[in-house]
Formats: sequence, C-alpha cells, structure tokens
Amino acid sequence: MSNANTPYPYEPEFSFKKLWNDRVDDIRYVLRFWKTLLLLAVIGGLLGALAAYFKRPTYTARLTFVIDDSKSGGMSGLASLAGQFGFSLDGIGGGSGVLAGDNVQELLKSRKLIEETLESPYDPKPNFSLADEYAQVHKLQKQWTSLNNNKPVSFPIGGKNYSRLQDSLLHEITQLVLENNFSISKTDKKLGFFEVTTTMKDEKLAQLFCERMIKQATSFYITTKTTRLRNNVARLQNRADSIGAILNRKTYAVSSANRTLLDLNPAYTNANANVEVKERDKIVLSTIFSETVKNLEASKTMLAQETPTVTIVDEPELPLKKNKLKYTVAIPAGIFITGLLFAITVLLLRKKEPTITATQPSVELNQPEVRANSF
Repeated sequence: MSNANTPYPYEPEFSFKKLWNDRVDDIRYVLRFWKTLLLLAVIGGLLGALAAYFKRPTYTARLTFVIDDSKSGGMSGLASLAGQFGFSLDGIGGGSGVLAGDNVQELLKSRKLIEETLESPYDPKPNFSLADEYAQVHKLQKQWTSLNNNKPVSFPIGGKNYSRLQDSLLHEITQLVLENNFSISKTDKKLGFFEVTTTMKDEKLAQLFCERMIKQATSFYITTKTTRLRNNVARLQNRADSIGAILNRKTYAVSSANRTLLDLNPAYTNANANVEVKERDKIVLSTIFSETVKNLEASKTMLAQETPTVTIVDEPELPLKKNKLKYTVAIPAGIFITGLLFAITVLLLRKKEPTITATQPSVELNQPEVRANSF
C-alpha cells in the first residue's frame, strides 16, 4: 500500500515555445545591464584593433604542378570516367607504382624531403640555411639556447655531422612546418594537377621553401621511378664499352696476322690456323657487340618513355599574398567575444527566486479534517 501512495516525479513536457520564451527572458535579463555591455563593447573593440595592429602578417606561396607519366596514359580515359562517379583507378594498370596517384601527396609530406629542403641555403644570407631563418623568424633560438649551454644552435648547409641536439631540433622544425606551414592538395580528383601551399611569416622564406620543396620531390620522384632502368642502361653501357675495346684489339691482331702471312714460308701451316682462330673470335665479338648495342639502345628508349615529366604550371612570384588580420574582422570579433563572455557570466550568476507550489495550502487545510475523523 505504501508503494501505491508513493508520488512519482513530475516531468514537464518538452515545448519549443517554452524553450524560446526562456531564451528571450535570458536576453531581456542581460539587456538590463546595457551600460556594462556598452562599456565592454568599447573595450572589446579596442582589444580587437590592438590585436590587428600587433599581429604579424604571414605570406602565402602557391605552386601548381602536373605529372605527365606516359606509362599510365592508357588508363587516363577510364580513370577520368570513374572519377566522375567517385571511384579511383590509380591502383589499376600502368600507374600502379609506389609513386602513382595520390602517393605523390604523401611523398611531399615526408620528413626526409622537408629536412633536405630546410638544409638548403637561404639566398639573402649565404651562410644561413632555411632552418636557421625559420628558427630566427619564429623566435625559437631563445628557447634553444638554454639547451645548448646558452649558445645559439645553427644548422649548417648540407646537414652533415649534426649533433643529437641539432637532429632533434631539426625534427621539431619539420613537425612545425607540417602542422602549420605546409600543405599539398589535388585541385580536382579527375585531373593530375597538384597545388603546394606554404604560409610563413617571412616572404622570401615562403617562396624559397615552396620552390625547393618541389625540386627535391621532383628529383627524388624521377630517380625512384627510373632507378631500375638507369642501372640496366649503365650495365649495358659498360658491357658495350668493354666488348668494343676487346673487338678493337682483335681487329688489329687479325690485321697484323694477315700481314705476316705474306712473308710466311708455305711449309708452316700453323700460322694459317692462328689467323682463322683470330678471325673467328673477331666475328663472335662483332655479333655480341652488335646485340649489346641493340639492347642498349632499346633500354635507352624505354628509359626515355618511363621517365615522368614534372611540369610547373604556376610559380610563386614576389610579392606574395599577404595575410593580415583586418580591422573590419578584428573589431567586431572583439565586441562579440566580450559580450558573449559577459552574457554567460551574468546568466550563470543569476539567482532565481523559489516558487511556492499551489498544492501546499490545500494540504494544510485538509489536515484538521483528517484529525477530526480520526477522533
């Protein structure tokens, strides 16, 4: 029986109208402090203007390139058709190599290429590397001097014989570049155009890093793509040179042997046999040499066909795009942020008066009747 008399908690029904009215009441409550809001708006606008004035601008360098790989040209039509329906055929056909399709984007994000680019010279300062200029622009030297017994840390051009501290700091710069300053994207999935974007606080640094990054990646891409064929061409070239030198010596030997036959006594027959053996060796070497040269030329033709062409479409040119915080954005943003913070603070500190439920008086009036009945 006690379970039957236990009251269940009352849950009001959800209503969008009530929710809207509550928010309107909150806005009206905040607007009671309009003088404080006005003062905070002025302060927020001033803070936004100061932020726009003191914030250092950045510069964006963009470079667009396209890779022409003749081996994968046969699948380009099918790949373009499949790309319209959201499918990728980069792993099918001739372009299924390690450096095919979207793998180029991951190649440009590799730590090795970025470090090699950072170790290249900074043109306005020949003794400076790009890593040195990056550390100076971003004020990283002040943080590193304590790690090196209050001595500045530098990164010599070439990157040879780096210490453990230099390697770790160069790795830190590489991570900062990947996270904040460098990006690569494909302008269209159906096309082979790639766009490299570099945003840094130094205009010349952004331009040099963008251009040299592409040079490093292009050299690595072509070398990796054609390493097997280049080794084959070099091997055939060495073989052809060796056989050609031996064939020349055999030719002179046969000519000399034929000349000695003119004054030879007919009773000596071994001389004729020696001349025939030398002529036979010469014929064999000539056949081998001709086949080797034929294979060499075929390998050179295949190497030319397999070598991809990286074409630069758009290069970053000075002056670069300047990214600066505008006053028209900073001032409204400062006003909005200060007003929002004030509104949240006021609503959190708002005290609601306790409400008296209508059921309490009725319970008190009914209590005497219950006692009278009990008597």
